[in-house]
Amino acid sequence: MAIIARSNAEVLIPEQESRQIIQEVATSSVALRLGNKMPNMTSKQLKIPVMTGSVTAGFINGDTGLKPTSNMTWDKVYITAEELAVIVPIPEAVLDDADYDIFGEVKPRIVEAFGKAIDGAIFHSINKPDSWPVGLVPGAIAAGKKIALGDDLYQNINGEKGVIALIEESGVAVNSYVGALQLRAKLRGAVDANKQPIFRAAYSNGANGRMGYELNGTAIEFPENGSFDGNQALLLAGNFNYMRYAIRQDITYKILDQASITDETGKVVLNLAQQDCVALRAVMRLGWALPKPVNPISGLDYYPFAVLTPAEAAAAAE
Repeated sequence: MAIIARSNAEVLIPEQESRQIIQEVATSSVALRLGNKMPNMTSKQLKIPVMTGSVTAGFINGDTGLKPTSNMTWDKVYITAEELAVIVPIPEAVLDDADYDIFGEVKPRIVEAFGKAIDGAIFHSINKPDSWPVGLVPGAIAAGKKIALGDDLYQNINGEKGVIALIEESGVAVNSYVGALQLRAKLRGAVDANKQPIFRAAYSNGANGRMGYELNGTAIEFPENGSFDGNQALLLAGNFNYMRYAIRQDITYKILDQASITDETGKVVLNLAQQDCVALRAVMRLGWALPKPVNPISGLDYYPFAVLTPAEAAAAAE
């Protein structure tokens, strides 16, 4: 039977999936912006070799002393790509009557939603996939790397028993900070005996004199997407070189018009064809891990992040 098959007319069929540059999500997600990006994944899992034992050397006594021998050991950590998705249904009548490109307005909001979901999972384990590690904030708390907010904010952060020292004592240098928005007022309000600000702000004339919040010369990132829970932590400090992530699939969009949308029980809540609706489906796949190579000071017994918790959270934990 003669028929115009898909293969015959493929060149005439518009592509429904359009790839978006991952930088858009990386800009929306603080965790991805600070983390260490690995090459894009070619399968569901990416294996990362991790050095668990390092070479040691020693001095030789005399001309005929025996030279010591040493070895190295490695283990592996996996990054598992999990799917992040959303479907946004829109009645066709609304699309026809609108004076704006509704899908064009929706796509940036989807990117923001993806950034919030990623940050929530990485920072606080919020709705995280089972294959992903525990979030950095609960992970630091479980490792005992926490300081409760006290009367001296400066010492709580920079002191010998402060948040930064908790990381440095393990032989890890801090390179980044993430703060809850509630922390900004506390930084501005911290003054010395002469009523002078303790935490000096950095001013950028290139950004209309905008004041930046810094700790020890490093900018503090304040997520504004609602992903960082100030009730759990006011400040997350650590070395984000340890936090590795990889992308399996960039954001792809697809217009659905013949599908049925169901709830968790399988009940149809929207039949696109029957109810004259279309839906914009967005999907991406990514994963992250926290490999910890052997450290010259603390071996494998360390956690490269620590948190400053609110006084109320500390009291509730007790």
